[in-house]
Amino acid sequence: MEYTRIVNHPLEISRICLGTMMFGEKCDYPESEKIMRSAFENGINVFDTAAMYSNGVSEEFVGKALGNIDREKLFIGTKVVKGIDKDSIVSGLDECLTRLDMEYVDLYMIHWPVPGMHLTEMMGALNACVESGKTKLIGCCNFPAYLMASANAIAIENGWEKLACNQVAYNMFERGVEVEILPYALLEDLMITAYRPLAVGLLTGKFRQGQAMPDSARGTTDSRIITWFTQYGEGVERFVSFAEKKGVHPAQLAVAWTLHSPAVTSAIIGVSSLKQLESNIKAVDIRLTDKEYEELTSYLDTEVKEEGLQLFPGLTYNFPRLRRNLHVAKRK
Repeated sequence: MEYTRIVNHPLEISRICLGTMMFGEKCDYPESEKIMRSAFENGINVFDTAAMYSNGVSEEFVGKALGNIDREKLFIGTKVVKGIDKDSIVSGLDECLTRLDMEYVDLYMIHWPVPGMHLTEMMGALNACVESGKTKLIGCCNFPAYLMASANAIAIENGWEKLACNQVAYNMFERGVEVEILPYALLEDLMITAYRPLAVGLLTGKFRQGQAMPDSARGTTDSRIITWFTQYGEGVERFVSFAEKKGVHPAQLAVAWTLHSPAVTSAIIGVSSLKQLESNIKAVDIRLTDKEYEELTSYLDTEVKEEGLQLFPGLTYNFPRLRRNLHVAKRK
């Protein structure tokens, strides 16, 4: 397993994070326990859950399965679900800890931005959670860069804890975070945990041109699979062929692509079987060269389009490319 350091936490965290959204819904407790125990034994020490996953059952499974492991060797993250007003944030954490049967979590996150949200109230409540000792770090999910920067500016003004993490979707199809979000995170030493690296299964090799979709595959019901495969089926085929030539599983290659970004702290893999875990965890052993990464990326024309993104002859500056530049500045 490969590990990395994060700001304001003593634990080196694994670059693979185990997502537990399927626990309790598609995965019963005995299988969930096997998955979590195997994950830890294979070096994964980051576990992501949420109150809304299976109505809290996922948190219960996590706490039960990991309860006899030294707590200081684990990094547990969960999320606010009741609302983002002060009372909901504070009481929501207490409820999460009850289900987890733990005294604290390592990361407590706002799950989604809400229209009309009051940032000062939100940041004050999250800071109170840190001061209570019930969470070590606070973070967010799915926040645009401007919103996270504004929230952290309020924290600095008031001497409060800042948001340390943004959990976002990032894969070869969903690349919007490359604009502003990843460069901002790298500049500010913020965690980026990337969910959906397999693009809801489209990059697992199950979907091939000229072949019927597997009966059990999400593609029969998930509109994203149907849409993306219709638009980019040829690119997916080239991706799978690349994996075969490299001698790796397509799912491993997809995770390796996400981890290639220096801004990504950990890739979240959500599995419902021990077999899936054992395959996907090997992604950390794959080292893509920049050339390989660029070739893979070229298979899918999914970069966010902006007028002016292309390079015009004779022009020195290009604002759309500047918004994607991971190395334009340093803090020190």
